[in-house]
Amino acid sequence: MNRILAISAGALLLCQVVSAQQKKMVADKIAAIVGDKIVLRSDVEGEMVNLQRNTPDNSLPPNASCLIMEQIIAQKVMVMQAERDSLPVSDADVDGQIENRIRYFEELYGTREKMKEVTGYSIYQLRERFRQPIKEGLLAKAMQEKVTGSVKVTPSEVKRYFDGIPHDSLHFYESELEIGQLILLPKPTREMEQYTISRLLDFKKQVQDKTNDFGRLALLYSDDPGAKDNKGVYILNRADKQWDADFLAAAFRLKENEISSPIKTQFGYHLIQCIKRQGDNVTVQHIVLKPNITRSDIAQAMAKLDTIRTNIATGKYTFAEAVAKYSDAQMAKFDGGMLQNKMNGSTLITIDQLDDPSERDIVLMLDTLKPGGLSKPVQYTDEKGNLGCRIVYLKTRTQPHRENMTDDYARIQQRTLQIKQEETRDKWLREKIPTYYIHVDDEFKQCSHISKWIESVAKQ
Repeated sequence: MNRILAISAGALLLCQVVSAQQKKMVADKIAAIVGDKIVLRSDVEGEMVNLQRNTPDNSLPPNASCLIMEQIIAQKVMVMQAERDSLPVSDADVDGQIENRIRYFEELYGTREKMKEVTGYSIYQLRERFRQPIKEGLLAKAMQEKVTGSVKVTPSEVKRYFDGIPHDSLHFYESELEIGQLILLPKPTREMEQYTISRLLDFKKQVQDKTNDFGRLALLYSDDPGAKDNKGVYILNRADKQWDADFLAAAFRLKENEISSPIKTQFGYHLIQCIKRQGDNVTVQHIVLKPNITRSDIAQAMAKLDTIRTNIATGKYTFAEAVAKYSDAQMAKFDGGMLQNKMNGSTLITIDQLDDPSERDIVLMLDTLKPGGLSKPVQYTDEKGNLGCRIVYLKTRTQPHRENMTDDYARIQQRTLQIKQEETRDKWLREKIPTYYIHVDDEFKQCSHISKWIESVAKQ
């Protein structure tokens, strides 16, 4: 029961909004009723997908559906109790969260127009879809803070918790590092970009004049590695987030058999032909060409990086400020250029977690960097096959050690506090849940917490 409030955050993912709608159009049913609120089967399924996405190996625990239903019920009770207690969640708070969420996805997709093309929803429709889950999330958060906000732990409680951990069960921490990178992508010249566009326009004319076949051109010339196997044919869905937003938006603008003008994305320039449209799916065939990067383009990016590195070293601006101002990395605005731990989302990572192809070269640099140090500008190739230039920043480095009260007090204290807060919240739930009407579908009646709650309700 330690993830109640994550439900509201997961429900706001744009791809989940779209996929949930599609599922409900096919089939849905009421899985639970909590007071005057209903829980749909698609709500549970959507959260299971969200949970699976956030696990390192994309696996689910055997009791995943029970865990999620218990969390949803607990959150619904918190929301209703917050309404009963008239906890202050204003329309302004809700509107602010809605706009923050829309701005996030607008940044992700580039423009509001592209976001609408990809999702199929106008800004007004998105605001209305986000309103209820955001309001419930804020109400549940306010209720949880009321229940657990005053919970504190003393140093003696932290020590007692730590002393209760068997020595052979204490965490062993490998050396952990905080690593940042400032990335510049060498820009092709205007002439090279225009040459690439001209080639694609020539391909389009050949197909329209029926002097050549689109698939044959994709097989011969496309820089998409998959073209060798599928001739550039893909089935796209509006909810797919793995596709470039510009590519997806352009694909959904096309009518059947129509060929686009050259479309620029992070991968290069595309020529897209719409083969078939069916609801929220479209089958397309594409050719992508990457404008050639010259030695001069690379040298220009490396020289700019060298100047940035000097300015950071002399204190003209910090690494974070330089990333915000200069980085070409897509997620730099959100992660500040710091590599993320895929297990917990923190910035502390171990050497063995640097396993992406573009990160392996970083390992070789670490031996020569001290905390606070910056590497010289280096070239590398990212996961998309793009050539980039970067400087690497080693912010901190810890030594390998067994967990102890000196080096890891903050972590131990946080775990102690979390356990005490969970105990307080669970006690509150056991007292409050029997005061609300709860009905669940048969498949959830044997879930451990739910069976106890139903039994408590029956005794009232």
